[in-house]
Amino acid sequence: MFYNSAMKKISAETFIEVPFYDLDPMNVVWHGNYIKYLEVSRCDLLSKIGYTYDDMKSDGFAYPVATMDLKFIKPSTFAQKLKIVTEIQEVEPALNIKYEIFDAETNEKIFKAKSMQICVDIKTRESAYAAPERFIEKLREYEV
Repeated sequence: MFYNSAMKKISAETFIEVPFYDLDPMNVVWHGNYIKYLEVSRCDLLSKIGYTYDDMKSDGFAYPVATMDLKFIKPSTFAQKLKIVTEIQEVEPALNIKYEIFDAETNEKIFKAKSMQICVDIKTRESAYAAPERFIEKLREYEV
C-alpha cells in the first residue's frame, strides 16, 4: 500500500520542548537525541492512528528500524519548542516514514529525516512483506 498525493496524508504533529539534559557541551541538542524525538513522534502518530507497538506485538509483529536518513539543518537549544511533522509514505513492503522538525514559533525547518522499518513476524523472526490486517484497517479509518 503506497500513499501518494491523490490520497489523504497519514500524518500527525507532535510538540516537544527541548529539555536541559538533551544538550551537549556546546549548549545545543546532541545529535543523537534527534532519533529519540523521531521515536516520540512516531509513537504519537501510531497512537493517533489507533495501532500502537503493543497492538503490533499482540498481532504477532514487530517493526524494527532498518534504515534512517538524517539531515541536520540548524541546531536546537534549551527550552526551544519543536514541532515534529511525521508522515507515513508507504506501509508495504516496509513502513517508510518522513519526519520534519520545525521551530514551533517561527516555523523554521531545523531537521528532516526518513526511516524504514521492516515488518517482522515475532515467532519466526522472518520479514513479512504485507502489513498486519488490523494496521491497514486503522490506516483506512484514519484517512477518512
